[in-house]
Amino acid sequence: MNSYDVAVIGSGPGGYVAAIRCAQLGMKTAIIEKYSTLGGTCLNVGCIPSKALLDSSHHYEEAIKHFDDHGIEISGEVKVNLEKMIARKTAVVDQTTGGIDFLMKKNKIDVYEGLGSFKDATHVNIAKNDGTSEEIEAKNIIIATGSKPANLPFIKLDKERVITSTEALKLKEIPKHMLVIGGGVIGLELGQVYKRLGSEVTVIEFMDRIISGMDAGLSKELTKVFKKQKFKINTSHKVTSVERVGDEVVVKAENKKGEEVEFKGDYCLVSVGRRPYTDGLNAEAAGVKIDDKGRVEVNAYLQTSASNIYAIGDVVKGAMLAHKASEEGTMVAEIIAGQKPHIDYNLIPGVVYTWPEVSAVGKTEEELTEAGIAYKTGQFPMRALGRSRASMDLDGFVKILADEKTDEILGIHMIGARAADLIAEAVVAMEYRASAEDIARMSHAHPTFAEAIKEAALAATEDRALHI
Repeated sequence: MNSYDVAVIGSGPGGYVAAIRCAQLGMKTAIIEKYSTLGGTCLNVGCIPSKALLDSSHHYEEAIKHFDDHGIEISGEVKVNLEKMIARKTAVVDQTTGGIDFLMKKNKIDVYEGLGSFKDATHVNIAKNDGTSEEIEAKNIIIATGSKPANLPFIKLDKERVITSTEALKLKEIPKHMLVIGGGVIGLELGQVYKRLGSEVTVIEFMDRIISGMDAGLSKELTKVFKKQKFKINTSHKVTSVERVGDEVVVKAENKKGEEVEFKGDYCLVSVGRRPYTDGLNAEAAGVKIDDKGRVEVNAYLQTSASNIYAIGDVVKGAMLAHKASEEGTMVAEIIAGQKPHIDYNLIPGVVYTWPEVSAVGKTEEELTEAGIAYKTGQFPMRALGRSRASMDLDGFVKILADEKTDEILGIHMIGARAADLIAEAVVAMEYRASAEDIARMSHAHPTFAEAIKEAALAATEDRALHI
């Protein structure tokens, strides 16, 4: 039987990063993955493939809608080759997962393919796909089994017409009318992919606004932009049934007045969030407790009820984000090595990769109001930037929330071109507890989208934005 200092169950952005960091710190490390490729949901059927399709569909939309404005004339019809688009997405995924294979070899991490389950707190059984099994021993074990798409109990997912994000990434045809149940990140991103390619898209959301976990101002602006793009957005709608009739899907829902409303489409994407995945883990054999929401219970050090077993990423409480899982993976590796790392969960940024992009870090206005914290606001519209006019990306704004007395930045919320990249400046500023005036006094290159952050900081500091 092979013995290790650390065994990691799951090879997503939490698991593989944890394994690499453990190996860097001199520990003999193994990683167990039930699928034939490493990288978990994010690399195989999540972040990476969805961004590849978002990028390809964005190029197509630019070609048919905006090239002429730029003085680029195309003779002949611009067509979508969905098969080729999906093939490019697959190539990007293959290259990325291949990169993880390389990193495992480089760091001398042993990779086991099969379903990992606990025999006890220091032994893991690996059920391989060929029907055989193997057992390994480890002093420390990290659970990084991630999450799966959630569903509503009455919806039967046939994975042909009633689908999850996994199937939406490999459709054989462009839907005529895609119904999207859930106005969160996944539903909006994939909805926008197919809207650009020619589908009619109807979003059905239970809450009173889309991206309801983010600042209300971002939600309002994104709704405005999406309606301009001809999305049909139905908020405060409770889905009551989803039925497939031949090649048609019928969704029934109650609107906020309690009236029954019916939606019909040829595809229905169910994107109502994700659930922690511990199926087959046999956690109880190791003395690991699972809570009533299916999450592994952990303390502030991500330690489970079994002291040598840790859990990270989507399988524990907190935001289900790849970068949060990676930070936790690094933290656990360093804790096992006797170091004293920390994570500030308030500074884990959230991003929606639609266009315009949406990103945020820190507290929302609603959270500050609820906590009774006095704050001031500075906001600056993207359309006032020279860079925005040059690239025709006029939608959106940057909003900075700062403490009314100390001027310390409490939250930064933005929607606009490249907001996913711009949020890093906000994280750095808040990590060092910058004031709005600190950012206002820093030089930002001109012309850039980043100038909106400086201008919003100026607006939060005695309302002195320069370009509006």
